Amino acid sequence: MTHTHPPRSAIRRRFVGHTLNGLLVGLLVGLLAGLLGACAAPTQSVNATTPAAQAKPKLVVFLAVDGLPMRQVTGYRDQLAPDGLARFLDRGTWFANANYGHAYTVTAAGHATMLTGAYPHRTAIIGNDWRDIGTGAAVYNTGDTSARYIGQKTVPLDGTSPKNLRAETVGDVLRRASPSSKVIAISGKDRGAILPAGKTGTAYMYMKDTGQFASSTFYMPQHPAWVEAFNAARPADRYFRAEWKPLLPDAAYSRSVPDGQPWYDKRGDGKLPMTMTGAAADSQPTPAFYSGLLPSPFADDLTLQFARAAIDGEQLGADDAPDILSISLSGHDYVNHAWSAESRLSHDHLLQLDRLLQSFFQYLDNTVGAGNYIAVLTADHGFTPNPEYLASLGRAGGRINAAQVVARVNDGLVKRFNVPKLVAFTSASALVLDRSLLARNSLDMDTVAGAARDLLVAEPAISVAYTRQELRSGSRTGAPLFLAMQRSWHPDVSGDVQYALKPGWMLGTATATHGSPNPDDSHVPLLFYGPAWFRPARVDTAVEIVDLAPTLSQLLGIGAPSSSEGKLLPLPGR
Repeated sequence: MTHTHPPRSAIRRRFVGHTLNGLLVGLLVGLLAGLLGACAAPTQSVNATTPAAQAKPKLVVFLAVDGLPMRQVTGYRDQLAPDGLARFLDRGTWFANANYGHAYTVTAAGHATMLTGAYPHRTAIIGNDWRDIGTGAAVYNTGDTSARYIGQKTVPLDGTSPKNLRAETVGDVLRRASPSSKVIAISGKDRGAILPAGKTGTAYMYMKDTGQFASSTFYMPQHPAWVEAFNAARPADRYFRAEWKPLLPDAAYSRSVPDGQPWYDKRGDGKLPMTMTGAAADSQPTPAFYSGLLPSPFADDLTLQFARAAIDGEQLGADDAPDILSISLSGHDYVNHAWSAESRLSHDHLLQLDRLLQSFFQYLDNTVGAGNYIAVLTADHGFTPNPEYLASLGRAGGRINAAQVVARVNDGLVKRFNVPKLVAFTSASALVLDRSLLARNSLDMDTVAGAARDLLVAEPAISVAYTRQELRSGSRTGAPLFLAMQRSWHPDVSGDVQYALKPGWMLGTATATHGSPNPDDSHVPLLFYGPAWFRPARVDTAVEIVDLAPTLSQLLGIGAPSSSEGKLLPLPGR
């Protein structure tokens, strides 16, 4: 049976009975947090305080740039436009040492953490996908076969709902406390919209077969008129045969890797300018063309156009009930996977995105009002440099093949236990043992897992590995990366031997990727703008992305999400 999410009016009625309790809880938590903040240690030469005395923002604009390492923001700072990312760096509060504290740094895990304030060990979003530890069946992080895309083709592993998310978001708490508040999330990827939207927001995602944006029947039976009007205009088609040209002269890209490297993904030959077509012979837009917009600035431009339509269509920030607009910009991740974060294409893509943000901020100033909203920008993960690039610098790194690693571990296990293929498969950076084989051969899981762990850490690419028993019991607390590994591991859905890669190493054949607890992957931007709430300041104190959710909650005058494990960010006092 198709599951349909009740319309917004029904949701509001459902939450009315909770409104008074939510407001009282939010008030008490806000007062307590304010008292604690007043006692906090200073961040720099100014006292760390909280902006609880300020009026609530009418709109929180939450921006996630998929796959943006902090090193790129600071590395190209001198080339930024005056009012894009520089708005945060020059006139806002920004944290120079913000990191994810979980080990498996991938898109879904990051997007689930941002607005819940919880790591995967609480959200149960342990990766983009994983396998059922009992059956081996594939699981997608936002997959839900009871819901389908509205007006679009849907296949079983498409992301259509937050069913697998086991934690509430800032938006969920806000809507419980203020039923008239709206929470809208938009992304080029389904997971980039669905996970920040939480259980009670509304998610819209880019459809790579049609170039349109769609929600799913989890949220509503049909799109509102403004969405239909946006899609009817076919704005993606305007990019057909458009050229992605470098924004600056060639000399400006001397700090990034030139185009056309032999290790690049061959899409578009890895060179700029790049023409947007599905195939050279195509005379009109095709699914290949719409999909090909994702590793370019054009999909992000389209996403921000849809965000403008959402602000107008939903009247976000137009009344005293605070709203949240979450925008996940997916293009940078696609670009970095294809050509690496060190490439000129990635360098230019960031500069192009910076100019798109400048235009979007000016739109917000003119529509919502410069003093009525706050903007927050972060990323779901960073990026490990390409191994071939690292080798050219004389740095350690390389690639590993997961199937070959499993085969070597199984070879080692058969020598000890005389049973072949005790490791059934890998799932979300973990080995999963064959439970039926263990039972039939009367083998103890913890013993076999320990042996598999020892074989894993002998691999040249593996930094650490811990077993289910160690992660569950905490018996290795204090060991290298153990806390980060625990935070990535959920007992219901994770595997039996969780592992992490050494810096510079990656799984697979992509040009570049991410997924480690190393700073290349964990160190991301955390930037705030809103003159009424944030003073211009750089904060060097180490913070974690889980700290974002309770901080936003306090700004909105509500309690933190129930699973949040973050603390208030040390915002410098005005």
